[in-house]
Amino acid sequence: MSKVMSHRSLERLGRGLTGSCVAISFALVVTLIVMVTYHGLTTFIVDGISPVSFFCGDVWNPHETGDNGVPLLGALPMIVGSFAVTLLSCVFALPFAIGSAICIVEIIPRIGRTVIQPVIEVFVGIPSVVFGLIGLMIVVPWTAGWAGGTGYGIFSAAIVLAVMILPTITSLSVDAIAAVPQSYRLGSYGLGCMRWQTIWHVVLRSALPGLLTATILGMARAFGEALAVQMVIGNATAIPDSLFTPASTLTSILTMGMGNEAMGTIPNDALWSLALILMGMSLVFIAIVHLVGRKGANVHA
Repeated sequence: MSKVMSHRSLERLGRGLTGSCVAISFALVVTLIVMVTYHGLTTFIVDGISPVSFFCGDVWNPHETGDNGVPLLGALPMIVGSFAVTLLSCVFALPFAIGSAICIVEIIPRIGRTVIQPVIEVFVGIPSVVFGLIGLMIVVPWTAGWAGGTGYGIFSAAIVLAVMILPTITSLSVDAIAAVPQSYRLGSYGLGCMRWQTIWHVVLRSALPGLLTATILGMARAFGEALAVQMVIGNATAIPDSLFTPASTLTSILTMGMGNEAMGTIPNDALWSLALILMGMSLVFIAIVHLVGRKGANVHA
């Protein structure tokens, strides 16, 4: 009887501990969302900045006012820069990531699993400042050498980000391709298809939801990266004329400005509004991942 009571006590203790951990995690997430939302909306509710001028304006200078006496808070250059860097980095990284995943799972699985995949995953542990330094010393001068200009800009930032998100997309793509049932491949071979026909028409199509999830998570990582991008993009608060002129992102402006603005001032509130945009985009990425995951589960069901 005492043993049964002790087991029940341990079970209640385990439930209490796990429930407390879940409650604390949930409270932290809710607190973070509420705090960023509160401070981010202060720009529009308390300071009286028009959301239209904030999201569509192309001049960012919080310490100066325009002809109407309102601070120049146009976030459009940073929004454009963030999306441009994110999309271009995915364009650069995706072919290498998918190709590496196919090689690891389908072509040379023994060497791929034991050598190639661990080497790729090493990049995950490298600090972002190291990627920024490499980009500053190699990518920026190389870009300036053949494209002209200073070498700072969206193109250089996209190359650095592509290397940073490559392990994330590759690892998730490996899992997605490996999850395709072996019977699909055998059925394709039984119908007379060659290896590459099977990979292209059967394996990749079956793994498409997982590959989309990998791509979206890579985009989320690229969209939120700050330090490495700040070191190579040029940090010019203007809409860039091309991929090779200095630009800025939401994260780069936040990194440079947040420590220099006093709490409660309009410039500080404006930076919180940029953080609110970042958080909103993160939630959008998460929602897309869940949506893709549900559709993928329904397809396989």
